[in-house]
Amino acid sequence: MHTQIGKSLFKYALVAKKTFILALIMLAIGVAADLAGPFLARTMIDDHMLAIEKPFYETTATGKSTVEFEGRHFKRADRFAEGEAKGSEVRVLQVGTSFVFVDAAVADVSGARSFKDGILTLNQKDKTVGYPAVKLSATELFAFYKPEIPGIISLIGWYFAFLAVSIVMEFGKTYWLQSSANKVIQKLRIDVYAHIQRLPVHFFDNLPAGKVVSRVTNDTEAIKELFIAVLANFFSGIINMLGVYVALFLLDVRLGLICLFVVPIIWAWVILYRKLATKYNTIIRSRLSEINAIINESIQGMSIIRIFRREKQTEEEFEKLNDDYMKNQNKMLNLNAFTSHNLVNVIRSLSFAVVLWYFGSAQLDGTSVISLGVLYAFVDVLGRLFQPITGMVNQLAALDSSMVSAGRVFSLMDEPGEDVVDGSMPRYKGNVVFKDVSFAYKKDYVLKNISFEAKQGQTVALVGHTGSGKSSIINLLFRFYDPQKGTIMIDGQPVKDLPKQWIRQHMGIVLQDPYLFTGTIASNVSLGDERISRETIEKALNDVGATQILAHLPKGLDEPVVEKGSTLSAGERQLISFARALAYDPAILILDEATSNIDTETEALIQSALEVLKRGRTTFIIAHRLSTIHNADQILVLHRGEIVERGTHDELLAQGGRYYQMYRLQHGASDNPAAGGAEPRAVTPAANPS
Repeated sequence: MHTQIGKSLFKYALVAKKTFILALIMLAIGVAADLAGPFLARTMIDDHMLAIEKPFYETTATGKSTVEFEGRHFKRADRFAEGEAKGSEVRVLQVGTSFVFVDAAVADVSGARSFKDGILTLNQKDKTVGYPAVKLSATELFAFYKPEIPGIISLIGWYFAFLAVSIVMEFGKTYWLQSSANKVIQKLRIDVYAHIQRLPVHFFDNLPAGKVVSRVTNDTEAIKELFIAVLANFFSGIINMLGVYVALFLLDVRLGLICLFVVPIIWAWVILYRKLATKYNTIIRSRLSEINAIINESIQGMSIIRIFRREKQTEEEFEKLNDDYMKNQNKMLNLNAFTSHNLVNVIRSLSFAVVLWYFGSAQLDGTSVISLGVLYAFVDVLGRLFQPITGMVNQLAALDSSMVSAGRVFSLMDEPGEDVVDGSMPRYKGNVVFKDVSFAYKKDYVLKNISFEAKQGQTVALVGHTGSGKSSIINLLFRFYDPQKGTIMIDGQPVKDLPKQWIRQHMGIVLQDPYLFTGTIASNVSLGDERISRETIEKALNDVGATQILAHLPKGLDEPVVEKGSTLSAGERQLISFARALAYDPAILILDEATSNIDTETEALIQSALEVLKRGRTTFIIAHRLSTIHNADQILVLHRGEIVERGTHDELLAQGGRYYQMYRLQHGASDNPAAGGAEPRAVTPAANPS
């Protein structure tokens, strides 16, 4: 699972591969520049500060590299040119905090040193050696250090140069990593959102909108942290560790080998940590998603919550989720607190203890072959080894959280979507045929052997009680679903042979409760389609009678629409929905009891516009008020997924069957069913979800 997620993340990282590579190159240069410091310090200590104890030889030459002492000139042994004559050997050795001058060759300077009565004594393992010596004053000692000053200044200069390079590289690395991460997340969010548009409609039946929003926002933001903080820390940590180990082995192979034990410990700990953390993070991301879902649902249904006084229960449900979220967050905090810093500190202390015990003690008794400069540089470099380890360990929580979020995002993107096909098809006539169509959402069939034909320009009404299958027929027509049995054809061509987008291009729908998007009235009619001009929008609104209804709005067509049109009346929203359908000029029009939410006066106003809207189009009407379908060319009466009656309004009344009973129920038993224009006394509930 983690491997698959890693591959997907790597694929997206390639979106900004150039800037990522640039950032990593700058990171490597910065690490190298930073690690140059201990080497410069080692050179300064061993070749300049402690090198005063190297053999000096008397010389007749003078210059910057020579030392004048008591009228004689001396030069350090390693500064003689090849073939240059050397005089007698002398040594300058440190005893405690003082330095003494020995006018003789000293074969072995190891052992404990003491100076008394002009004699330098070296207590070695198997002997004690004494040499006549003179204690040097500060001025005399400085004369021996003076030739080292240019080298020390040069090294200090190089140190600041490398420091400047390190600072510039750090800035570049941070900038390019963040820039790359932003590109990657931009691409990922676009792809996730585009995939959501391709997901079949039934996918959203089982996944609350808030959870989908959480995947697109919170989870992708967590992935962004992966590319910025986690990637930066882990890559810089790995490069730093490689650089440190190279430096350790360059300083001393034995010291480097001793410190290799750190790597398997860290690796084992990362694996163990992730096993524990993934369990908590999966719950954390899931709870955050559920919190978003309940907030979204509460806002959408705020009026119902208030009306039925469910504020307290809703708050308790939210608190329960929030408490569980906090409980698992605390578990993650405890895991991090008990492990991260503690583990690194233990390993760091253990490493220092081993190195200082093995080599430091030998250095103190003079038996070590490791110079003090090497030991100092080693301790410095070893300390730097734990800086990246600390950074990596501190990012483990973010790493695991990001990987869990990435898994959630990619699992959404792995859901099978509908292919988006470019292009379009010519506007079809709209001859629709259902032939022996059976369909089930899950196991039980909600449509059984449905067969009918709707010719161009005809109006077909679908009636029946809730759950009879009316909406299911429309869902099949739009190809939100495909039937398990039977064939649906448009103009003689099976719909399964045509891309869904092509079919829907020439379909329009007006819902009982129309959905308006944030924008303006004009943008809700055109839905942002550039092919629909301003003139077409105005004509569509005028044809459905919306112009005079919307005349009171200050900005006219440019009046803002907010939160699904909450500032507009139900009638105004429905008129905009009618105009939208008209502007798109569909070949097939679906009216889902489109006038049931409109008052009588407004309904009368648009009845004539509806006739204009239906003219030349195949129209399907999901009808609850039977008085609105008197003029339908064909009425299909559905019951438990089957067509039990079909015919015109008058034919069905004459049959005296189920349609007749429904009509009587709506109009009252005392009314004359033949009086088709009678207004119903009772209205059935809103559109069924079947």
